[in-house]
Amino acid sequence: MSLCAAIAACALGDDDKPSGDSANLASVNACLGGVRPSGGYGFAPAFNDISFRNPIAVAPLPGDNEHFLVVEKAGVINYVANDGTRSVALDIKDRVNSSPNEAGLLGLALHPKFAENGLAFLSYTKPSSTSPANLASVIVRIKSNDGGKTFDKTTLTELLQFDQPYSNHNGGHVAFGPDGRLYASFGDGGSGGDPRGYGQNKDVFLGKMLRIDVDVVPDGQLYGIPEDNPFANGGGKPEIYAYGLRNTWRFNFDSLTGELWAGDVGQNRAEEVDKITLGGNYGWGVREGFRCYKPEPCPVVENAIDPIVEYGRSMGFSITGGYVYRGTALPELQGRYIFGDFGGKIYSIPTTVSPTPPPIATVALTNYSISSFGQDNDGELFILDYGAGKVKRLVPQLSSEGLPAKLSQTGCVLANDPKTPSSKLLAYDVTTPLWSDGAEKYRWISLPPDGKINVAPDGHFDLPNGTVLVKEFRLGGKRIETRLFVRHTDSSWAGYTYEWNADESDALLLLDGKTKEVPNGNGAQVWTYPSRSQCMQCHNGAAGGSLGLEIGMLNMEHDYPADEAGPAARMNQLAKLEQLGAFAAPLPAEPRAKFPNPADESVDVEARARSYVHANCAFCHRPGGPGRGAADFRFSRTFKGTKVCEAEAETGDLGVPDGKLFVPGDPSKSLISLRMHTLDGNRMPPLASAIVDPIGTSVVDGWITTTLMCPY
Repeated sequence: MSLCAAIAACALGDDDKPSGDSANLASVNACLGGVRPSGGYGFAPAFNDISFRNPIAVAPLPGDNEHFLVVEKAGVINYVANDGTRSVALDIKDRVNSSPNEAGLLGLALHPKFAENGLAFLSYTKPSSTSPANLASVIVRIKSNDGGKTFDKTTLTELLQFDQPYSNHNGGHVAFGPDGRLYASFGDGGSGGDPRGYGQNKDVFLGKMLRIDVDVVPDGQLYGIPEDNPFANGGGKPEIYAYGLRNTWRFNFDSLTGELWAGDVGQNRAEEVDKITLGGNYGWGVREGFRCYKPEPCPVVENAIDPIVEYGRSMGFSITGGYVYRGTALPELQGRYIFGDFGGKIYSIPTTVSPTPPPIATVALTNYSISSFGQDNDGELFILDYGAGKVKRLVPQLSSEGLPAKLSQTGCVLANDPKTPSSKLLAYDVTTPLWSDGAEKYRWISLPPDGKINVAPDGHFDLPNGTVLVKEFRLGGKRIETRLFVRHTDSSWAGYTYEWNADESDALLLLDGKTKEVPNGNGAQVWTYPSRSQCMQCHNGAAGGSLGLEIGMLNMEHDYPADEAGPAARMNQLAKLEQLGAFAAPLPAEPRAKFPNPADESVDVEARARSYVHANCAFCHRPGGPGRGAADFRFSRTFKGTKVCEAEAETGDLGVPDGKLFVPGDPSKSLISLRMHTLDGNRMPPLASAIVDPIGTSVVDGWITTTLMCPY
């Protein structure tokens, strides 16, 4: 049965008027918006769905499946019960420097004998006057005297510390192996492309997996060195267990075999899953994934070990390592390595690696910014949503409805004329559209009966479950694609792509993304139909799922046909929604925010540029978003608050001498501009665009050129 058939409000007759507008909220609902299609897996709220601030880790207490420790990046550990009751077990915000996106309290490991000795080990970043980034990584020991309810700050002892040269790739995961030793991972030092060559440098901790002994400790030392560590007797740092890693973000041990599985974040081309072995060299910064990263001829890498699998940015980005599943609730995943990424996709691969590389299976598509996985004492899995501050459990999906194979079957358009939207959809436009390689775009919204829109303090719309956003793309007047963006009944968002056939008689659902040449009225151009996971890279949890549905974007005039509310009229879109009773509470009083159109030369160039980067960049580049670095492109920020002026780029300077994110007066040294102008792997935005935006680049370059100095 299709989703549409499952939703009574989707049952539309062929006599719907093709106006695409409606006079009342109840009749706006028109198309699919129910239970998320699934491969058999869903998500249940953990801890009574309470929220945390940027959760980064969750750990069970030994022998206790009722209470857990949830770590927040700023430096807080919460003691949490399944019913949502919580208390602060530890607050070390005064010690932690969590300002950079990848810095903070990043790891927690309970000693294997925690029930007896109460010892825990933390990895975090702290201020350092000797670091150019004011950042040092530190591993500490701390003790609890009450089984994890609280930790005694007076027992905190620093075991290991070193400066970070940049403010990203700060690593920080810690875990105990089956050998009872403490393992810790750290990134390559940051920036982009491993500029200091730390990945292959065995005399630094950066780009490494470390292993230390916290139980057998020589006199006068803070920890011991396992005698079989590869450089225990010289040739490198004795703490090193493995090297050649770029930015290992979460590793864990298979509870059955003891094998160490890790996710290593890629530069621009490949995310990788590695099985880490004693003394292993995983190739970075000479190799990325299976291929050479350095220019050819590729330098020889000493005993380089290939990843188990790699995948490109068309699938996802910023991998988050997970667990080999050994629970019982999801028997079909038994023995498979479960991992995900910050784009919201969850995958699995077999751990009996044959063939090599094994196929990557999709477990679930989400709009979660997955910062970490966790497991309880029974091996059942948690997923941490960094942006929304939620912890979820991976559970069997009780309903697995299918999606209509044709657009004409969705109820969003007339069944006998798919080119015409249902009259029960409401058309809308935005002041500043996302650049889509010159395509014409048409937008509609479908709201569920009695659904109400809540408006956040920043003006963003929190749309009700059951909402469907419809966007149609045309090139040269010819329909190319229609995307449906759906908020399902579990509150999660998902995107679905329909490709129009040549005669525009219907559009067919795509099961995956694709790229092909399409006519544009003046010849042809390359067009990317996004995969479902690519949709979620932009429509991520930090951005609130939907894009463009906010006061500043909708505060404009629109032509509406005659309806039950009155004759045809041109009126403000916010006023129309108010007329329909769409809001749960009255909107803020006038004057309301309005983001200027970048092409409107009557408006100051800085305001137009800020509006442009809000629409095209801020969904990733904001607090909690998947964009790398500290840049915050939201229109509501002051220029100083964007944190871009004269800022170092954490992903590299593109080889530009003195290149910074934003260099006042000089677009040629401003990486924001350079990335917008390029079409290679350094392009921004990185997805679904193969043509430089002439208006966008012009207005951003104008902003840079007319800026005389940084605001601080």
